[in-house]
Amino acid sequence: MVFKKMMRAFGAGGPTVDTVLTNPNTRPGLTLDGRVEIVGGDHEVTIEQVALSLVTGVESLGFVEFHRIPVAGTFRLASGERRSLPFAFPMPWETPVTDVYGQRLHGMTMGLRTELAVAKAVDKGDLDEMAVHPLPAQEQILAAFAGLGFRFARADLEQGAIFGVRQTLPFYQEIEFYPPPQFAGAINEVEVTFVADPEGVEVILEFDKRGGILTEGHDSYGRFRVSHATVDSTDWTAVVDGWVRQATDRYSSLRSTHGFAPGAGHGSSGHGFSGGHGHGRGVGAGAMAAGVAGGVLGGMILGEAMEEVFEDDEGGFEEE
Repeated sequence: MVFKKMMRAFGAGGPTVDTVLTNPNTRPGLTLDGRVEIVGGDHEVTIEQVALSLVTGVESLGFVEFHRIPVAGTFRLASGERRSLPFAFPMPWETPVTDVYGQRLHGMTMGLRTELAVAKAVDKGDLDEMAVHPLPAQEQILAAFAGLGFRFARADLEQGAIFGVRQTLPFYQEIEFYPPPQFAGAINEVEVTFVADPEGVEVILEFDKRGGILTEGHDSYGRFRVSHATVDSTDWTAVVDGWVRQATDRYSSLRSTHGFAPGAGHGSSGHGFSGGHGHGRGVGAGAMAAGVAGGVLGGMILGEAMEEVFEDDEGGFEEE
């Protein structure tokens, strides 16, 4: 599939730019391949730079550029001359997911922008829409929530950092679900955040719990890490069900829980949680240090490197 978007730079008579994506579908950690086609206008110009950038919408900030690479430096472009500049745009591991099973997540926008600099003027072209599909780890966990009856609500990007999680981008994604009937009495929503890197994926869960006549509503936070090892060796539906039940049990009984024992088939390493106090979400951007190519990812599979999390003062969930 070829994605094509034409823009005209610097008004009538100037060069035109046509960005062609070999495939607009990609995943975090892969590359987005294509070429920038430039055609000279009615007079010779000096192209000072051609650059590409990823742009997405962040809550309260609007459109934000979060990754950028140069495609070409200075060169002369004659009248009517054609230049084809190939590129392989590396997708950051933390790139938000926009599409799951071919469906766009409501609330997500992602585009590749081509910039052309001529005579110290910069033309920022329109966004070429693209789709970021989940890594196997992300896909399996999202599928497990759906398999348990959780309904997708929305997805958005929040400015800031998650305490205790190493991030390179100034925002994080929240994918929100409504609970099925069996959990609706205790949970309003579940928010799932993924922070991926070359070795694995940090998974952060926030359970928004209902208040009652005599009790306040509150949130529970959990965090665990999944390495890129075999996906098929784990029953993710059972694992996610265990996480959710641990959260609801904590809400219902108000007793201390120190992680749950995995059931049959979960592996001896277990699938508990790790963390401590202060797992609140955003601490501000200033607090930070900064068809899909399935064949490439076919060998990238999930493992079971998990630690114990969900802590509060009694050693179970962390709650607010």
